[in-house]
Amino acid sequence: MQLFDRKRWTLLAALAVLAACSSGGRELPPASAGGDGAVYGAAVSDAPVQIGPPYTINGRTYTPADPSHYDEVGLASYYGAELSGRPTANGERFRPSGISAAHRTLPLPSYVEVTALQTGRTILVRVNDRGPFADDRIIDLSVGAARQLGIEEQGTAPVRVRRVQPVESDRARLRAGQPAQPRLQTSPQLLEALRAQFERGGGIIPQATPSPDAPAATGRTATSTASGGNAGPSTAGVNWQVEEEPQSRPVQSAPPAAAAGDYYVQLGAFSNAANAQRLASRAERLGTVRIVSAGSIRRVRLGPYPTQTAANQALSQARSAGFGDARIFRDPAR
Repeated sequence: MQLFDRKRWTLLAALAVLAACSSGGRELPPASAGGDGAVYGAAVSDAPVQIGPPYTINGRTYTPADPSHYDEVGLASYYGAELSGRPTANGERFRPSGISAAHRTLPLPSYVEVTALQTGRTILVRVNDRGPFADDRIIDLSVGAARQLGIEEQGTAPVRVRRVQPVESDRARLRAGQPAQPRLQTSPQLLEALRAQFERGGGIIPQATPSPDAPAATGRTATSTASGGNAGPSTAGVNWQVEEEPQSRPVQSAPPAAAAGDYYVQLGAFSNAANAQRLASRAERLGTVRIVSAGSIRRVRLGPYPTQTAANQALSQARSAGFGDARIFRDPAR
């Protein structure tokens, strides 16, 4: 690969700064952007995870989603003290010194690694707000996150943003407004490739290794395996669904799931259909279990539950049964 031209990079960075800093005139998203019923000043918590319905800013509609893979190169900006104490899209109070960020469509909260392409420095950031709404940017950092990343003086900077699932100790530090443990620096070879991607206009970086199985059919409800008829994990009691048509078969166990509600306990998300089926079969004894398909992603969920209290009870039961990655989602669109 051709060596990176430092003069050219300096010019690109200067143009990014001139594009405008994010702190001036930041448009606030509607309250519904973070999920229905967010409470201003709510306690900082990772539960429930909120996806939220589509929302419109400046004539453009954004549709929140829960991708298992998200990796993008583009511009980062930041917002600071002028919004201190204001509500974020999921109802928390904005802390400028915290290590947080706004993203247009990722679930709230989510965790991402943000890498500064000029230096290779990488930090872990908690996404709890919606934005930015300037077309040339992909993430809006708090001033604390911008300072930790080393871009506070620049206003905007080229970055890579990659969704991750950090350990609970790092989650807890970010919820408390403190930086997570240091991340590894990006290798020179990867950094050069990311810079080249930015020069080409940035955008989504595809998953390096595709799923070994073909995507499951997205027709009506089906219970066949995704291996083309070969023997696979049992699907008894597991419902295969398209995103637009949720259905489920209740299983008698405690606590019972209510017939209506928008809280779910998500046990896992998979691109591999067999893995999703295997996990769902293990979870069958916990209650109403469903596999919801959105594109090539399969989400294994319990529920729905009418209240967060009921979902918390189901979450506790799931974790006691060995499902350590279980999380509560609130998804009014389902």
